[in-house]
Amino acid sequence: MSRPLFNADLRAQLLAAPYTGPQLWMDRAVLRDRVLRFRRALPAVYPHFAVKCNPDPQVLQCLHEAGAGFEIASPDELKLMLELGVPAAELYYSNPVKSREAIAQAVVAGVQWYVVDCVEELHKVHALYPQASFYLRLHTDNQGSQVALSGKFGAGEVEAEAVLQAALACGADLAGITFHAGSQCCRVENWLSGIAAAKQWFQRMLERGLTPRLLNLGGGFPAEYDSVVPSIETLGQAIHDALQGMPASVRIMAEPGRYLVAEAGGLLCQVIGTTRRGGQRWVYLDVGVFNGLLESITGFSYAIDASREGPRAAWTMAGPTCDSMDICAEAQPLPVTLQEGDRLWVHTAGAYSNACASRFNGFPLLPVRLIG
Repeated sequence: MSRPLFNADLRAQLLAAPYTGPQLWMDRAVLRDRVLRFRRALPAVYPHFAVKCNPDPQVLQCLHEAGAGFEIASPDELKLMLELGVPAAELYYSNPVKSREAIAQAVVAGVQWYVVDCVEELHKVHALYPQASFYLRLHTDNQGSQVALSGKFGAGEVEAEAVLQAALACGADLAGITFHAGSQCCRVENWLSGIAAAKQWFQRMLERGLTPRLLNLGGGFPAEYDSVVPSIETLGQAIHDALQGMPASVRIMAEPGRYLVAEAGGLLCQVIGTTRRGGQRWVYLDVGVFNGLLESITGFSYAIDASREGPRAAWTMAGPTCDSMDICAEAQPLPVTLQEGDRLWVHTAGAYSNACASRFNGFPLLPVRLIG
């Protein structure tokens, strides 16, 4: 694999040291490397980290220092950015449906750019801030992605034309196009079709007297979990070629999330129980679906190291809560002799782990520690 590994010495030390509870460890060196690789692979594209992917202030600070911008979706994420010292004018509000209160807070702070994918949202934002600049989210094929994101959001042909007409009617500054290839997308064609559609809509905007100034390539750039995915260099070359002919006046950005943070993170946890049910090995951890491994139920699987060595077998891996949905994997390879008290290291855990964790059933949130 071409990716840099989380600090191997620290990982070994944590697996061997006395246990003090589950923790998410993030490696600053990997965070910096990911921003650098993205910028080298896509030199014409400004990376704006999707804050929802990992909103830990230390992680955001590291990404900020490495040269990443940010995309937000809520008042709390806006607050995090302002506390970090990021000018609101440099933020992009990419949640397609926002409450009036959230919009008002963003306007007061100085956010200029807002995504829309329907006429109602355009009117809502424009009424609160007539000087706002808008980018239209188009529906895009999500085939080849781990999690499809085109069901809840994205304007089709009819809806997009209606937004364009509404912008012209009310004098709104509709100046951008965006789309989303789907989360953990391994199919470059999704970006290529999105770029092709953006070019067509830019032409329509020009013909109606609007001035395109923004192309947002969205997120979906994949990270390596337990299998090889297209490298950012491979994706970048194809995207670079597709962007040829884009007017110089159009700013091109993207919203990488998991690509920047997933491989920088490792989740340290502990076995709290084992048993056999119907001939199947079961292992229970002090983290699970509700407090760190939510994505395990959306098709993601993780490579896992253990403090115990030896041959491996398939285990059903479950979390600590009393909810039957808290099952992370049904055939996780782990040491055959695994037992209570053993420690596990879950690789590629820096995305949507602490971000999606809750205190359900009374279990604590994951503390985040940084090294490097």
